[in-house]
Amino acid sequence: MSGAKILLFLQSLSRRKPLQPEGEVSNFRRCLTTLDLVALGVGSTLGAGVYVLSGEVARAVAGPSIIISFLVAAGASVFAGLCYAEFGAHVPKTGSAYLYSYVTVGEIWAFISGWNLLLSYVIGTSSVARAWSGNFDDLIGNVIANSLGEHAAIDVSRLAPYPDFFAAGLIMLLAGILAFGVKESAILNKVFTAVNILVLLFVILSGFIKGDINNWYISGDSILNRHENYTSLNETTSFGSGGFFPFGFGGTIAGAATCFYAFVGFDCIATTGEEVQNPQKSIPLGIVASLLICFLAYFGVSAALTLMMPYYLLSVHSPLPVAFTYIGWGPAKYAVAVGSLCALSTSLLGSMFPMPRVLFAMARDGLLFKPLGTMSDRQSPVIATLASGAVAAIMALLFDLKALVDMMSIGTLFAYTLVAICILILRYQADLTEDSSYSKPEPFTVNGIICPPSQATPRTSKNVSVLAIFIIILEIILSLFITEAGDSLQALEWWSLLCVSVTVLILVLIILIIWRQPQSTAKAAFMVPLLPLLPIISTIVNVYLMIQLGSDTWIRYAVWMAV
Repeated sequence: MSGAKILLFLQSLSRRKPLQPEGEVSNFRRCLTTLDLVALGVGSTLGAGVYVLSGEVARAVAGPSIIISFLVAAGASVFAGLCYAEFGAHVPKTGSAYLYSYVTVGEIWAFISGWNLLLSYVIGTSSVARAWSGNFDDLIGNVIANSLGEHAAIDVSRLAPYPDFFAAGLIMLLAGILAFGVKESAILNKVFTAVNILVLLFVILSGFIKGDINNWYISGDSILNRHENYTSLNETTSFGSGGFFPFGFGGTIAGAATCFYAFVGFDCIATTGEEVQNPQKSIPLGIVASLLICFLAYFGVSAALTLMMPYYLLSVHSPLPVAFTYIGWGPAKYAVAVGSLCALSTSLLGSMFPMPRVLFAMARDGLLFKPLGTMSDRQSPVIATLASGAVAAIMALLFDLKALVDMMSIGTLFAYTLVAICILILRYQADLTEDSSYSKPEPFTVNGIICPPSQATPRTSKNVSVLAIFIIILEIILSLFITEAGDSLQALEWWSLLCVSVTVLILVLIILIIWRQPQSTAKAAFMVPLLPLLPIISTIVNVYLMIQLGSDTWIRYAVWMAV
């Protein structure tokens, strides 16, 4: 291969898609309203985790201060949500993070982002379908598990104990509904979301009516006295020291890191750009409103739960039924079961809805097989919907997905990070004019960084792009150091404090330099405030959470990316 061909190939990898491509006509049906987007975001984000996660984090990590954990997690999620909201206003097309990276940083990053999204959606769909099947099976006395485990057991490592035909059939049923039309799917989603919200309101009101504020101020002695008959002193320390912060403020922050994943899912709204009646306004409003509603729900449920019974008595697996039994409202567990199934249904729809749209966008741009870009007579990406549904159904049928769920987290966090970086690049892009296209390239100078011109130029735009790369590198170094040298930092050893201080100082200096650069004059219906601080905070949170994931997860992720 000649040098010219290699250069041409490298240029093709970095080419960007125009914000308004010539000749690209949308065939989607514009029928979704802002309410449809809010219901889609709430349904996708407010899954069955709200019925389980609060008990798990409150009992072992944060105690009653879980409500602050959710507040911190919601704040971090809003930073990512605002970045998606601005792109939804700038680029009202289908494709989410894939499209946003394509128009900002080039084709290779767009493909990587799209591949990450597909990984997240496939694993998310399959795991939620298996959870739906498992919950339903519990209600009917484990008939499905016992029958299939006896007659169709799979004794193979990495595969499921038995083929989950119910989960696979559920995925294909919803794939058929999605292929039939987006409006019908939106109506179904609104019904399930409404039932879920009603059940959660019942839980919250029950907690405030039957709750006891003293459960937020339990003394350490009362915890010891409660468990002294069957628990040794060393074991009781796992319940913390009592009070509102039984595990200290560090436990509250650790709980926030876990609670952050509870807000994942709002990005499905960003894939509806070509199906919304007014995308420039509806997408930003839908993202922000859905995150606010989800925060209020998580905050309310966790507060009600810790008021109804002492945090150290909460059940990790089924906290709400146990809590209702504790206050003497045992039959309320059936309402919780209905709400849980509705939450799983909306979460399943939320995972399946964006998957074919990302496939369609990649196929339309020529990065995947062209047939995946086929539209039905009802203006739905029918082949992409059925193909993605079939892949997810096969995974739900045969595979044990517990080991793969963390891979879904990497894919989602990577997309969040890339979108935040893309916002920085987009907002500091030079305004292209006829004169600028013929102007000579400007050389890099230190003075140009410190005292930039008043208007954005290709040079200032490139400076911001390079500085954004340095920011990511520094965030990775800082996250690795905090993770690996955490004990030294807690012991206040001078060398660890010096390393962290120097890294943070350089990071702050780069942020100040970016802040001094001129921004683009292009405007949108919604724009991220406090630039460049909010996108950078979003990347810090995302990079830190990715570093926390285990090495096995990163190895599996590397294999997926190599495919």
